[in-house]
Amino acid sequence: MLAKAKTCAIVGLDGTVVDVEADISPGLPAFHVVGLPDAAVQEARERVRSAIRNSGAEFPMRRITVSLAPADLRKSGPAYDLPIAMGLLMSSGQVPDSLSGSLLLGELALDGKLRPTPGMLPMVAVAKSAGVKTVFVPAHNAREAALVHGMEVMPVDSLAQLVSHARGTSNIEPFDGRRAPSGGSEAPLADKTRWPDLADVRGQEHAKRAMEVAAAGGHNLLMTGPPGSGKTLLARSLPSILPEMSADEALEATKIYSVAGLLPAGSPLMERRPFRSPHYTISNAGLVGGGAIPRPGEITLSHRGVLFLDELPEFGHAALEVLRQPLEDRVVTISRAQGTVTFPANFMLVGAMNPCPCGYFGDAEKACSCAISAVSRYQRRISGPLMDRMDIFVDVPRVEYEKLVTPAVAESSADVRSRINDARQGQLSRFGGTPLVTNSDMGSTEVWEHCQLDDSARSLLQMAMSQLSLSARGFHRVLKVARTIADLSGSDVIKTSHLAESLQYRPRPVM
Repeated sequence: MLAKAKTCAIVGLDGTVVDVEADISPGLPAFHVVGLPDAAVQEARERVRSAIRNSGAEFPMRRITVSLAPADLRKSGPAYDLPIAMGLLMSSGQVPDSLSGSLLLGELALDGKLRPTPGMLPMVAVAKSAGVKTVFVPAHNAREAALVHGMEVMPVDSLAQLVSHARGTSNIEPFDGRRAPSGGSEAPLADKTRWPDLADVRGQEHAKRAMEVAAAGGHNLLMTGPPGSGKTLLARSLPSILPEMSADEALEATKIYSVAGLLPAGSPLMERRPFRSPHYTISNAGLVGGGAIPRPGEITLSHRGVLFLDELPEFGHAALEVLRQPLEDRVVTISRAQGTVTFPANFMLVGAMNPCPCGYFGDAEKACSCAISAVSRYQRRISGPLMDRMDIFVDVPRVEYEKLVTPAVAESSADVRSRINDARQGQLSRFGGTPLVTNSDMGSTEVWEHCQLDDSARSLLQMAMSQLSLSARGFHRVLKVARTIADLSGSDVIKTSHLAESLQYRPRPVM
């Protein structure tokens, strides 16, 4: 007898509806799964066998064939356990064929309990677009699945509970987010850390201002200074001044973390912007994403947030160079034999580095022990094209004793974030009806349209072009940063003071 069920596969960040066909025929006992399953799907045979027996049902000891269609799409992950088990029970006549129009998702434990399953949000979203009305998911994932409005989400604790529901002996109540507890077992991933407040950072007013400008316009930032000057502390305080994500941005980030399996159960929505800080030993695939079945890397996990690279010159040359295309296009494309996957990559890149191998080149207190050639060679580890994609360069000098011992009177992160929110609102109004969100997203056409200069600022820019040897990309980045500075001051036109501040954030040569 043939039985059918529906489930989903993940391709990149998107789901694809998969038809599960289970057929039981006469012959020697055998259990075959076809349709390009990976090892995790092949191992579902043993999980399903034990789960059915431990749920009070009978595992059919006949020839079993399970087909996952479309057959040319590679299937991976444990989400196929539940539909395979229900397909076998329907095919053997133990359960009526009442769930064939619903979507079934979930990994089975050997005792029949359902475990949390990654990628729930995109899979439920594609099911809705395919016309599916009801989805059965592990209870731990119910709140995440309910983020897709208009779907009837049925939380399932175990296979035995679903069997009883299908037989009509008991009912599973649809998940109601309004009656669910407001808290979860864990906070969202972005909220696990208490980020430092800007008021906790002593001194470094110039660097704090550069961070404010970077956060207001979504600009890339590179900090250079001796060890212990506060570069890492400044970078880790950046999330405390970033504006809250919009509803659409939160769903984008949640979708990425769901597919990556980094979204905690019980708190399904990413409420704050991601902040990722990988170690410099990370591989290219770890940074960009990849694998036989492409998965998001740190670049995509930083989408709508911050990618912080501490000790920037220590990262491998190839790893740094793969950043160039995502920084320009805001997406990263991974090609494999099975096809091409595109991941979003609209993030702020924040880097921190020492000026030389010993770290004290240009320091007022401690002499540098490096030769000029060593300093130049160290700084050249970051290529010119990558440096040209950075918007703001800021020196972070040693903090003086008086500033360390004097009680802090600096602005709090809340005060700075208020100004940044006002600037971001102005940008949203300016770019309304377009895909652009911040000034850093502008292309050359938008730069000429929105970056209007007064006469004195135009003269200053002409002078700076020749003296700083700005490339066309550098020219546009100066104007974007100046536009953000003007937004922070509430000006519609870029004035000389705005352009002058933008120009001082350009890099200076070693000698």
